Parts: sequence; C-alpha cells; structure tokens
Amino acid sequence: MEEKKFDIKSLIGFSLIFGILMWMMYSNQPTKEDLAEAAKKEQADKEAKTPKSIPAVAAVQNSDPTAKLSPEALSKLGAFAYAETLPSAINATTLLANSVLSLKIANKGGYISEATILNQEQFKKGSGKAVQIIKDNNANFNLSLTTKDGKVVNTKDLYFEPKLSKEGKNQVVTMQLKTGENQFLEYRYVMKEKDHMLEFSIRTQGLENILNTSKPTDLEWNLKTYRNEKSVSYENRYTELTYEFDGGKDDYLNATSDNEDTAEAVTYVAFKQHFYTSVLLTNTPFKKVDFKSDNLVDDEKVDTVFTKNFTAKMPLEFKNGALNYDMNMYYGPTDYKTLSAYDKNLDELVSLGWGVFGWINMFVFIPLFGLLSGFMSYGIAIIIFTILIKIAMSPITYKSFLSQAKMKVLKPEIAELGEKFKNNPMKKQQETMALYSKAGVNPMAGCIPALIQLPFMYASFQFFPSAFDLRQKSFLWADDLSSYDSIYKLPFNIPFYGDHVSLFPILAAIAIFFYMKMTTGDQAMQAPQQEGMPDMGKIMKIMIYLSPIMMLVFFNNYGSGLSLYNFISNLITIGIMLVIKKYVVDEEKIHAQIQVNKTKPKTESKFQKRMREIMENQEAQKALNQKKK
Repeated sequence: MEEKKFDIKSLIGFSLIFGILMWMMYSNQPTKEDLAEAAKKEQADKEAKTPKSIPAVAAVQNSDPTAKLSPEALSKLGAFAYAETLPSAINATTLLANSVLSLKIANKGGYISEATILNQEQFKKGSGKAVQIIKDNNANFNLSLTTKDGKVVNTKDLYFEPKLSKEGKNQVVTMQLKTGENQFLEYRYVMKEKDHMLEFSIRTQGLENILNTSKPTDLEWNLKTYRNEKSVSYENRYTELTYEFDGGKDDYLNATSDNEDTAEAVTYVAFKQHFYTSVLLTNTPFKKVDFKSDNLVDDEKVDTVFTKNFTAKMPLEFKNGALNYDMNMYYGPTDYKTLSAYDKNLDELVSLGWGVFGWINMFVFIPLFGLLSGFMSYGIAIIIFTILIKIAMSPITYKSFLSQAKMKVLKPEIAELGEKFKNNPMKKQQETMALYSKAGVNPMAGCIPALIQLPFMYASFQFFPSAFDLRQKSFLWADDLSSYDSIYKLPFNIPFYGDHVSLFPILAAIAIFFYMKMTTGDQAMQAPQQEGMPDMGKIMKIMIYLSPIMMLVFFNNYGSGLSLYNFISNLITIGIMLVIKKYVVDEEKIHAQIQVNKTKPKTESKFQKRMREIMENQEAQKALNQKKK
C-alpha cells in the first residue's frame, strides 16, 4: 500500500513540473514583431556575406546602351548605333511655323518631312486643300557618311535628337545625330517671322576619329513635285530644275523631257514648280553637282498627282576633320517681288525671257502692272495695262498703217509694171524698186514697226504665265486668271486642245483674224512677188486663217490672263487703225505727195545702189547663160 502511494505522489509531482515547464515555454514564445525582426536580421546577414562583384557587373552592363542592339545592327552602324538607343529614336516630328510657312522636321533623317505654304490652296480657290510642297515621303535629304573602318551609313535611316529653342523672335530647331554625349552631326534650322527663307547649317563635332574625312561626303537632295494647279500640262511646262553656278551664271534642265547635267561651283539649286519653289543655297559653293530631272506627266492622263522628280547630288568637303556649311532653305512662291527682295539672284527663277524681253518685263511690265493692281482688280488692271501699252505703241502702229496706205496707192502702177514685164521678172523687179525709190516708199516700212512690237508681244508671253499675283484671282467668268477659263466641259479629250472650251482664247482668235485681215494680209497682197521668192500673198492668205486657229488650240490650256491681254490688245489695235484710216490718213493726199516725190531728184543710197548692182549682175548673168544655150 505504501509503494502505491509513493507512485501516485511521484506522478503528481512529475505532472506539476511538466506543467510549469510548458507554461514557461509558452510565456517565452516570440511575438510576430520578434519574428519579423529576426527575419530582417537573417536577410541582412546573407547580403553581408554576398560577394560585392555581382552588383558591379550589373552596373557596367546597364551603362552600355548599345547592349540591347543586335550584333548585326552594331556591325552595320558602328559608332552611330548609339543614336538608336536614345529616347529620340522614334518616328516623331518637331513643328516650326510662322504666319506664312509650316514645317515638320522628322527625328528619322533630321530633315523636313512636311512643308506647307500657309494661306494657299491647291487647284482652285475654296478647294480646302493646302499647298504642300513636301508630304508623304516625297522628299529626301541624305548624307552618305563613311567611317574609318569602311562602313557607309545614310543619315536618312538614322534618328536625330531634336531640340527646340528661341533666339529673340526666331525659332530654332537643332537636330543632332549622336555617336556619344558630345559627338554628333548637326542640322540647324532657324525660322524668322513672316519669312519663307530659313537659315540652315550642317556641322559635325567630335567625329574626326569616327569618319573618314580624307574625301568629301555626298549630300543627295530629292523632291517629287506635287501637282498644285488646275491645268497639269500648263503647270508642268514651267516646272524645272534651275541652278546658279560659276559666280552668278544660271541654267536649267529641259522642262519637257528627262534630262541630266553637271555643273561646278554651284551656289544654289532650285526645284522650281510653276508657282512654288524649293531652294537650297550655300555660302560655300559646291565644287561639282550632278542634276537629274524626270518628267512624270503623261499627256494622255488628265489627273496626275506628280509632275517632276528632281535630284541633286553634291559633295560636302571636310575642313580640319569637320563639316561646317552655312546655307539657306527657301519654301515659298515663285514670285518675282518676293525672290528679288533676298538679293541672292533668285529672281532668275521667274521666267521673264532673255535679253530685251526680260528687260521689258523687269523695267516696264512688272512695275506698271504692280502699280495698277495695287488699287484695282486684277482683271481691270490687265485691261488698263493693255490700253496703256497700246497707246505707247500707237505711233509705231501709225507708221505701219501709213506704209500700207502708200503701198495701196502704188498698187495700180505696180500691177502695170507686172503686166509690162511679165516675161522678164528681173526687169520687173528692177522697175518696181525704181518706182519705190522715186515715190519715196520703202516696202519694208510696214514690217519694221511690226518687228519693233514683237519684243513686247513676246515679253507678254513670258510675263503673264509667271505672274504669281494672278493665281486664283477671278474676273468675269474666269475663276483663275493664271489658268484656263473653261465655260464648257467636253465629254472627251481632243489632242493639243484639251477636254474643255475656254472663252477668252476664242475671243482673242476672232480679234487676231480681223487684225490680220486689216494689216498683214493686205500688205502682203500689195507687195510684188520677188524673183526666186515664194508668193508672200498666198502665204499671208493662209496665215490669216492659220494664226487664229493656232491661238484657239494652243491657248485653250494657257492662263486666261494672257488670253485676255491678247484679246484686248488686238481689239485696241483694230480700233486705233480704224481711227487712223478714217480720220488721220488721207489716201488722196498720199497719192498727191507720191506724185510730187517722183519729180524730185533722188540720191541713191549705198544700200539701194548695192541692190541695183546685184539685180543688174543677175540679169547680165542670166542673159549670158541664155546665149550659151
């Protein structure tokens, strides 16, 4: 019994001890905060034991931005691969704009990707389509760079880093193609207020150890010109590549066909459209430039998007291992007043004609028409302008008509000589010339005044198509004096004539018919046929009808301003001649004066003597030949 008691007591005591131990263990258990702190300490101990070389390697890898590029890209671009890793390596643009011009400059290539002439519309007024010289990748501006290890990279395929700033009132965009933080090729554009001309420069910095500077780099400029006018054939006739070279000379590529040329010491290249022009000018002449012009107009197609494809390839030379070219860019109207204001010989882009024709336009037509159009509508200005020109030419018209009247008075006597010496043409010619001499009549006197007027007529054919001020200016039924004045749309196209009917050419053709009927035709029919010469009377009879037809056909697609000028000009000339005939020239008095002149002794001029001797020698030679037979 005692042993049993001992066992129970022992068991109770053991249980008490075990309970106390369990309570102590429970009361000393760590809290959540203690566990979190222990975990942090354990992690810190692990990081302390980690080798320091691991984060260092990671830092080196992250400092090399080209590491993400493929080996192929690195091999192809070399140092220029750096530009592809920058945030600017995206297809974005930077806007430059003033009140007359809006430009977008692309990160890719660094060149102008869109050029819009503000406040100008395509085709016709109210079309709602802006005149855009550059859009939708129709232009390229590329430098072909060669590295020292022989790689060739094209800037048009690489990304530039843009920066927009201001210098006073001027907006400035710099586009940098980088190979490092301070190593780059830079294009710099400066836009002024209300100006179509940009300052533009190309320079390099820190690339002398990257680029092969022993030979020039090639700059290629290309533009595929958009059609902007109603008549594509008319516009294309005046769309041409023009350039200045050799200290101020200018030349152009043929506008009617594909053409190539080369020039040295070139100071500007102009991709001239009819009324808008893109020009690249340089202070440092390009040593040699290759030009190319491709005609894109198919005459059989009325709707054409493009007119020409222009390309100019020019070398840029390194100096002291760097490029440094100060240039200008112009995107604006082909307007004489605007271009001549720059004093850079750009007025040569306006087709005013060569020699005396250009002088008449520059010193007579442009100032006079500019004065008139300053305070009246352009249609009325053309009419007043034409009247003033014809009044100034009226003394010459009088001389021409007076000569015709004298020839008409002598016509019966000339006919008698023709009948008398019909079997001896040489003698008939001699007697006719003698009659002219005695009567004091010069058979060429009617032609000389007409020849004097020819330069003014030709100058007008250059002036009106080049007058930018006439673009989209309306008058009567013509909605655009710089283009044709269609009054009826044909359901088909007639070769050389077109698919419409213009009214001003019809009126001008009618006026030309009556003018020639009154002047040239009568004068030619009064003049005797010369030995060995074609019958001018018959030729002029044909020309009386042929000239109006030519006017009708070829002017149907020309600017209505020119047709209006010709219509008014011939109408005024007819009026002046009717007045002269009715109120100024008296044929009876002319006949009486000629009879008096016949009685006066005449001094033979050297020319008349020479002509007489030639005819006598011809007659003698003819008689000798007949004897030999």
